[in-house]
Amino acid sequence: MTDHRFEKDFLLSRVLHRDGLMLVIDKPAGLVVHARPGPVRETDGESLEDYFDALRFGLPRPPALAHRLDRDTTGCLILGRHPKALRKLHKLFFEGKVDKTYWAVCRGVPEKLSGAIDAPLMKGKQKRGWRMHIAAEGDETALKARTTYRVLAQKDGLSFIEAKPKTGRTHQIRVHLASIGAPILGDPLYGNLSALERAEPLMLHARRVVVPLAKLKPAITVEAEPPAAMAEIIEKLNE
Repeated sequence: MTDHRFEKDFLLSRVLHRDGLMLVIDKPAGLVVHARPGPVRETDGESLEDYFDALRFGLPRPPALAHRLDRDTTGCLILGRHPKALRKLHKLFFEGKVDKTYWAVCRGVPEKLSGAIDAPLMKGKQKRGWRMHIAAEGDETALKARTTYRVLAQKDGLSFIEAKPKTGRTHQIRVHLASIGAPILGDPLYGNLSALERAEPLMLHARRVVVPLAKLKPAITVEAEPPAAMAEIIEKLNE
């Protein structure tokens, strides 16, 4: 039996938006979003899903994930409140209609201060676990991946970047920003970072989601404030 690190209802204070179809919560760092079964679960420990029961708000079952964020990525995470809502949200994500904006604090400054990164990705094994790679040109097994970005501020070799993934590949923003010379602080896998920089909290935050839930109503926009450590660095970069 996995011990809980947080109070069972701690997500109640992290609800950013609630309606009849979806919830948007402010995901904390350090928790995988999706529970994995069997021995893997015992190794990984608890997941964010272990706390969803407190988010029923009168419905007969807890909400479910409409998409995912990495373990140490913070910010806006969308949940469907019932199966019909979840199908609708999955369709919106599949069709690329959910607009997602991320903030990242990076070591280094891209040569171009704004642009698009079109670099297909593929999963590869390494000595310990796996990581994503930018695929070789012409590799037909690779997954198409596109990220647009712009540098919002820079100082002392650091950059504050807004990134918008146009596809939803695993580790996409992390790999893409590292590929243009701006690895995200705290990233344990990608880019040319020192041991101290890798040991920092991951400075990747799902800042905003825009969800067109209803055809005849404005899209729903939800924002999450960055964690304190990240907000402090951003403030210094903007001085």
